[in-house]
Amino acid sequence: MIDRYIEKFIRYLEIERNASKHTLINYSVDLKSLSEFLKEEPIEKIDYISLRRYLAHIKEQNLSKVSIARKIASIRSFFKFLFREGIIKNNPASSLSTPKRDKHLPKFLDEKEIVILLESPDLESEAGLRDRAILETLYSTGIRVSELVGLNVEHIDQIGGVIKVYGKGKKERIVPIGGRALQAIRDYLKKRDAKALFFNKNGGRLTDRSIRRIINKYITKASIQQKISPHTLRHSFATHMLDHGADLRSVQELLGHANLSTTQIYTHITTERLKSAYQKSHPRA
Repeated sequence: MIDRYIEKFIRYLEIERNASKHTLINYSVDLKSLSEFLKEEPIEKIDYISLRRYLAHIKEQNLSKVSIARKIASIRSFFKFLFREGIIKNNPASSLSTPKRDKHLPKFLDEKEIVILLESPDLESEAGLRDRAILETLYSTGIRVSELVGLNVEHIDQIGGVIKVYGKGKKERIVPIGGRALQAIRDYLKKRDAKALFFNKNGGRLTDRSIRRIINKYITKASIQQKISPHTLRHSFATHMLDHGADLRSVQELLGHANLSTTQIYTHITTERLKSAYQKSHPRA
């Protein structure tokens, strides 16, 4: 059985690679699925054909290309680890190819919609002050929701106008934050003494799910028709930065993307908007 090797691999990811909790869960689920399919097959007997049989099996489950790509990535990382550790003599996953993903342009709000959304919370209530600070911070910085909920008061540099965030793989980065977001945070934190920056009515740190509920509440209140997620504010941040002349490398750094190719999808959005304007406006388009 390969279960004990999976446990060893997950420990390696957690301790040596400093992988996020989300990554550890995904790898565990994906590799457990492989283990259940292979049953009692010894680790040294698993070959390329075994893995191809497994991929044929999961394709019958009508999984999305994204899910299949993630499972293949998990398998390749796992067997690469086993090979490097000398547990197996050959890497059967080295030739596995990842299916091409369908490209979906991320949804974003235009600048007018952003203003309506940010001004939706009722500033007469404690919850409204908190929610305004949450929305302002997400749009002002472009950080992920997982990074937002991990913020502590000490991570906010009011004088320097920056915040310290811990991104994927617990990598630390410094991100600028705008004056309006800082003022919203100051208004929210008046007369409060807490470690976590954003907390619920019981004093506990907000979760990713709580943030999603908060944003959905104000989307409805602002009568915005798009179905959006907390990530939409991140997409809007990147798109508006590029629209106003920011260079791609700077946006990459602000978003905490490891690869420039991940950030380049936003150039497709701005290009599509330029093309649309051209088609509508040019007399010989």
